[in-house]
Amino acid sequence: MTNPIYIDQKEILKHYKQPDKHTHKGIQGHALIIGGSYGKIGAVSLSSKACLKTGCGLVSVFIPKCGYTILQTAIPEVMVLTDNQEQIISNITFDIKPQAIGIGPGLGQAVETQNALFQFLKKNKTPLVIDADALNIISKNKKSLALLQPKTVITPHPKELERLIGKWDSEEEKMSKAVSFSKQYQIIIVMKGAPTRIIDGETVYENTTGNASLATAGTGDVLTGMISSLLAQSYEPVSAAILGVYLHGLTADIALPETGYQSFIASDVTANIGKAFLSLEKLE
Repeated sequence: MTNPIYIDQKEILKHYKQPDKHTHKGIQGHALIIGGSYGKIGAVSLSSKACLKTGCGLVSVFIPKCGYTILQTAIPEVMVLTDNQEQIISNITFDIKPQAIGIGPGLGQAVETQNALFQFLKKNKTPLVIDADALNIISKNKKSLALLQPKTVITPHPKELERLIGKWDSEEEKMSKAVSFSKQYQIIIVMKGAPTRIIDGETVYENTTGNASLATAGTGDVLTGMISSLLAQSYEPVSAAILGVYLHGLTADIALPETGYQSFIASDVTANIGKAFLSLEKLE
C-alpha cells in the first residue's frame, strides 16, 4: 500500500477555498439531507444543522411526517419536505434541485425504506454522501453498489465497513480490501476511526485532527452534513471529504479544553465549526 498523504495544515490549504465576499445564498449551494425514522429524527437534526453551519446557502430535509414539527422547531433555518408515511421513509420524491444530497442518518431499515432507497439510487444523478442505515441497506444487497455515481462518498464506521467489504484479520488486509472496493465501484471511502482515513482508489489520506471525545453518538451524522454541505458548495468530492473530516476533528481539538473528553457531544462539533473555519483563515 502507498504511504498515506497526511491531512495537516499544509495539505488542507490545497483544498480550502475562501468564500467570495459578494456571495449570496443562491450561489452558496443547496443541500438535501434524507433520513430519519420514528425515534431517530435527531440524527437528521444534527446532520442538517451541521450542513448549514459548514457554509451551505440552503438546506432542506426529507423526513417522515413524525419529524415535521421537531425539525421546524429545532432548526428554523432548514426547509422540511415529508414522506407520505408517518414513521418511516417509503417514497423519496421531491421537486427541488439540490447540488448535493446526504442520505442515511436515522433512516432505519424498514422494507419500504429499503425499496425507496433502491428506487432513489436508480434515478439519482446528484453528488451523494451515503451514511449509516443507507450503507447497511446497500450492504444487504451489494448489486445496488453498481447504481452509485462515480465519486460517491460513503462514510462507514468500522462495523458498516465490514458489512460492505467483508472481515479482515489485519490493518493491512483492511486497507487492501478498502482500496480494491474503492477502485471497483469508483467511490470515495471515508473510513471513520482513529485516525480517520479517506480512500480514493490508490490514494489514501490520513487525518491528523480529532481526539477520543468524538467517540459519542451523533458525530457521524454531523460529519455527513458537513461533507454534504461542502459538496453542495461545489467542492470536488475528495476535497469535500478531506476538508469535512479535517474540520470535524478540529472542532473536537478546539472544544476539548472546555468540555473534556467525557462531556463533549455531537452538538459541540456543530457549535465549534465556525472556530474551526476561522483557524483556517489564520493559516493562509
